[in-house]
Amino acid sequence: MRNLKNNHTAILFDLDGTLWDAAETIAPAWNEYLHARGIKRQFTPDGCRAFCGKTLPEIAAMLFPDADPIWRESVVTGCCDAECIPLEKNGGQLYPGLEDVLARLHREHFLAVVSNCGLGYIEAFFTGNRTGAYFDDYENAARTGLSKGENIRLVMARNGIVRAVYVGDTEGDYLAARKAGIPFIHAAYGYGEVSGADAVIRHITELPAILTSFE
Repeated sequence: MRNLKNNHTAILFDLDGTLWDAAETIAPAWNEYLHARGIKRQFTPDGCRAFCGKTLPEIAAMLFPDADPIWRESVVTGCCDAECIPLEKNGGQLYPGLEDVLARLHREHFLAVVSNCGLGYIEAFFTGNRTGAYFDDYENAARTGLSKGENIRLVMARNGIVRAVYVGDTEGDYLAARKAGIPFIHAAYGYGEVSGADAVIRHITELPAILTSFE
């Protein structure tokens, strides 16, 4: 990991609804996988967006509340593995202006992604959309078994980060930032609403200007 430049505030990001919208790719990948397993469920992109921000066990319980936990989690893990194949090849839909913002911020700030996604998902974002060079670290719940707030603290601790903000779009993101003890910036263009935030952006291009109040 690179050293923090000039002790600027580190910026930690949620992924879905904050940096990209991959639901148009995820839905057909899930449907194809479920069909191959003989499971009669069909998902629309909006249906997939409803699960964003949840951990894999949470999604499994929502989808199959009466099923055996081991079985249902294996199904959701399979869906997540399946979605990574097209995403790694073709990427997802980045929010307009994102790459310019990341390139600008990365010159002075430590950037990381902290998500509740499955294994390989963040890597698919890095590879499929060629965004990996902008980020210094990443973490997810499937790899650590920790909550998002705990993973935020983990990333901060292993990189010696003293000052950070978390950028996300859902109530879960807000609560994770509070648990980690850092400010929260609400990406109001994303999937969810929140009960509180230290700042709000309605387009990703507004982030650099907002960050000046946290320096």
